[in-house]
Amino acid sequence: MKHFGLAGLLAISLLPVTATAEKSSGELEQELDSLKSENKRIMERLDATMDEVEKLSDSKADETASGGHGSKVKIGGYGELHYNNWQNKTPGGEDKKEIDFHRFVLFFGYEFTDSIRFFSEIELEHALSGDGKNGEVEVEQAYVEFDVNQQTSALGGLFLVPVGILNETHEPPTFYGVERNPVEKNIIPTTWWECGGAVKGRFGNGFSYDVTATSGLLASAGDNYKVRKGRQKCSEAKADDPAYTARVKWTAIPGLEWAATIQHQTDITQSTDPTAGSANLLETHVAWQYSAFHLRALYATWDLDGNGPAAIGADEQSGWYVEPAWRFHLPIGVFGRYSVWDNQAGNNTDSEYTQWNVGLNYWPHPDVVIKADYQDQSVPTGKDEFDGVNVGIGYQF
Repeated sequence: MKHFGLAGLLAISLLPVTATAEKSSGELEQELDSLKSENKRIMERLDATMDEVEKLSDSKADETASGGHGSKVKIGGYGELHYNNWQNKTPGGEDKKEIDFHRFVLFFGYEFTDSIRFFSEIELEHALSGDGKNGEVEVEQAYVEFDVNQQTSALGGLFLVPVGILNETHEPPTFYGVERNPVEKNIIPTTWWECGGAVKGRFGNGFSYDVTATSGLLASAGDNYKVRKGRQKCSEAKADDPAYTARVKWTAIPGLEWAATIQHQTDITQSTDPTAGSANLLETHVAWQYSAFHLRALYATWDLDGNGPAAIGADEQSGWYVEPAWRFHLPIGVFGRYSVWDNQAGNNTDSEYTQWNVGLNYWPHPDVVIKADYQDQSVPTGKDEFDGVNVGIGYQF
């Protein structure tokens, strides 16, 4: 289009030259200079117009790709690849040498207005799902949030339970170690989501709160009433006995977070087991960052009522860990972690697990991490005791 305009303008510019052939050479040269200047101005305006047209076209293409809503659509995600090389110290036990794309997650959000928004999280675990496959596709979050005022909001749908350090923030670049720590995995149990409603807000000097009413766990005697086995994941979940959760968090000092969560469920078996009853969770943690030094510490415990859980010691399920770390000026951090957990802590039998982890994280980019650590376990008699190396890579965007 630019060449066509130039050709037309040149053709027009020749007309005055033919008509004034008898003029002196000085006059002709003056007229040609004037025409050249005018042609230059026209071409500059044409170039500017074409640039605006191209920008508008790109903008429309972006809106089309976003469903016609432009910047209101938010997209993100994370993922992680794990390699485990563990030696089983239990006589007759099998070693574990495995590589696994453990998680592939996509976030999708949309802002209806400045005060109403939607957020969702879809996860594919272990790369393949379906009959006979190792993985599964899960919707881990899908909720609508409404701002009530500047300090308070309400939400409804499927969301993560407000408890622990990792349950709500578990993208690989945000924590040390290839695998998520075993206390939050087995006791809280991370990752844990439910369906229902919640109110959250801020008050005072650095305080915030969350209050939720959601679907509850469905534990069973066949799984020794382990809380992790009771997650229903909002898939046609039984809702005879909902759960109520409350958390308070304090972050008034930069780099320091303290929080405590309590949850109550009237019947942890959803009225399917008359020998079981209510369940109460208490969790508290601190996360502290002072210059290059980082520290995380957490304690969580369940109290289950009923003769069924008490008979096997599952009436108390508890654990704790402490994790100091040092982040160098380079994008490298080293850490150590000591974890203790027991899903049958209510009796005197040998049922406690302990685990040491030491390792490092390397961040070539703030949203990309390469990890390596070594673990050393002590386990109840007859259980698999895995000692060995973990290596992983993770990302978020």
